[in-house]
Amino acid sequence: MSNEFYHRGLKRAEEKDYSGAIEEFTSCLQWVPDFADGFLHRGLAYYNLGAIHQAVSDYTECIRLNPGGMEGYYCRGLARVVLKNLPGSLEDVDQAIRLNVNYAPAYQLRGTIRRKQGFIQDAIANFKKAAELYLAQKDTASCRLCMQKIKQLQPKPKPDVTSSNYTNAYAQKILDLSINGYFTQLLEKAEKGDTTEAIADLNWILQADPQDAQAYCCRGVVRCKMGNYREAIADFNQAIQLNFTDAIVYRNRGKARSLLGDNQGAMADFNQALKIQPQDALIYVARGNAYRLSGNYLDAIQDYNQALQIHPHYAPAYYNRGIAHACLEEMQNAVADYQQAASIFCEQEDWDNYHQVLERLQKVQTSRPESKQQNYNLLRQRLLRLVGGHWEIAQRLIDDKQEYLPGMSYEWYLQQVIEDIERGRGR
Repeated sequence: MSNEFYHRGLKRAEEKDYSGAIEEFTSCLQWVPDFADGFLHRGLAYYNLGAIHQAVSDYTECIRLNPGGMEGYYCRGLARVVLKNLPGSLEDVDQAIRLNVNYAPAYQLRGTIRRKQGFIQDAIANFKKAAELYLAQKDTASCRLCMQKIKQLQPKPKPDVTSSNYTNAYAQKILDLSINGYFTQLLEKAEKGDTTEAIADLNWILQADPQDAQAYCCRGVVRCKMGNYREAIADFNQAIQLNFTDAIVYRNRGKARSLLGDNQGAMADFNQALKIQPQDALIYVARGNAYRLSGNYLDAIQDYNQALQIHPHYAPAYYNRGIAHACLEEMQNAVADYQQAASIFCEQEDWDNYHQVLERLQKVQTSRPESKQQNYNLLRQRLLRLVGGHWEIAQRLIDDKQEYLPGMSYEWYLQQVIEDIERGRGR
């Protein structure tokens, strides 16, 4: 007879007839007063009717009769949250987890409790653990819900891109993605060198939601940092296919393409990024770097100049322009740019970049060429200017001259090529 009452109670609860369910469970408990599941399910019915105190009473009786069952603790913890008894609720959910360390709803509930108590990082850790367990159980809907809670809890800083901290590594990465705080924190993690954990986090996000374009973009940025440029490009391609049209995806794909030697593809990406965000100094610097890597120093300098018009205190633009000037043998300009970059990095306490600039500056300043070397540098600089900064063109002209008139000094060939070009231009 008690079994019939119990199963009728379950059926009525499934039909959302909670009052009828309570009647059936009560009848069941009259026959079997030590039936823990009867108290548990009557408590659930009370909870769904909003009778929270009666629910807690039934859950407590369930725990007394079955102290090894996690369900009673979890349900009482949930009810105590409604009653704003957060310490009691936390005790219950901790016990539920001790009894079953793989029970995802308990971690999710503990995340909610810790959020209400103001322990945000602890809340995030619990929601993440719940998401991982839901994902393993193929419960993608619950996994996504936990991920949303994580994203909501992450800070959403608003960096002032005109300030002297524009190149601070953390703020720059925020600018790089222009997305929510959770991805920003993953990028900060990668910036500190923990790229493996950042990739692992992004992988489980994409397992839960393979259509998350922001996650693909973020993973592409991390893979670029790791030097995995082809995999990064694949991620950027996927983000674009999912209609992620932020300029950052084109800028970073352009950087990866440039480093792989695909200059044409890189330029197409940088130009597209500038169409979307024409006042982004980072895009001009990235395109300038691509020009510089291909030997086109004059166009590189022009892009660095444009970046500095937008953000006059942007240290990477000075630093990279200094490199381009050094490649053109314009050492005075290179020194001035390195000094300016070092000063800004020092202000920002960005010591890694500061020391990197100082190393280049020291190499330039300690170089004391003899007059013959100075003459050679001047000729080389003059020829580079005449061929638009493309040294490969200059070298081809020199090789042709050497083949036609062998046995002369290298400086002589430089001078002859310069004169040929100037005569051809009517000078």
